[in-house]
Amino acid sequence: MAKLYFRYGAMNSGKSTGLLQAAFNYEERGQRVLLAKPQVDSKGEGQIVSRLGVTRPVDFLIPPGVGLMDLFRQHALGDDPTALLTHVNTEVKPVACLLVDEAQFLEPAQVDDLLRIAVLRGVPVMAYGIRTDFRTASFPGSARLMELAHSLEELKTICRCGRKAIFNTRKIVSAQEGEAVERFIFEGDQVAIDGVEVTYESLCGVCYLQESGGRLG
Repeated sequence: MAKLYFRYGAMNSGKSTGLLQAAFNYEERGQRVLLAKPQVDSKGEGQIVSRLGVTRPVDFLIPPGVGLMDLFRQHALGDDPTALLTHVNTEVKPVACLLVDEAQFLEPAQVDDLLRIAVLRGVPVMAYGIRTDFRTASFPGSARLMELAHSLEELKTICRCGRKAIFNTRKIVSAQEGEAVERFIFEGDQVAIDGVEVTYESLCGVCYLQESGGRLG
């Protein structure tokens, strides 16, 4: 039976790089994969972007409120719902694996569909994402993956102090005395995509509590 895998870790733990490597491994053996990510992840727009500088276009984006079973079926058959001729290829290879980046942004019902794709369609699904936000709260998609995935694998990275990093902290740039200064924040919306004005740093428990003044959540 095909399985649903959740590979998670703090930011900069190599999740996107691992996904792209997995895709390469499948394709090197002549097998077909589909790559997807939630539409809410605007970084790289329609691409998966590794912090090592490697990028690759996704096969499809996952919009909010859209079921994944039909979306997967369309692309597995080679259909393009946005094209004038939606079914363009009748002789495509079967999908050997579905790889999903930034899976924390999925809705719980979409994670349920990932399990259905693995179990009912017989296609392994590898989901990559972070477990908690900058306030140490679970993302709904990650929480559901922790509940449903057949296999959980933690991808590790280190804090600036050398300890294992487990928390994600958010930093913003603000002006102080005419200079741009980066500072940690511990309040705000759960989703803010990494970019110019918002950045993230992975910290261990000790460094996180030092920066937050002992605050968790």
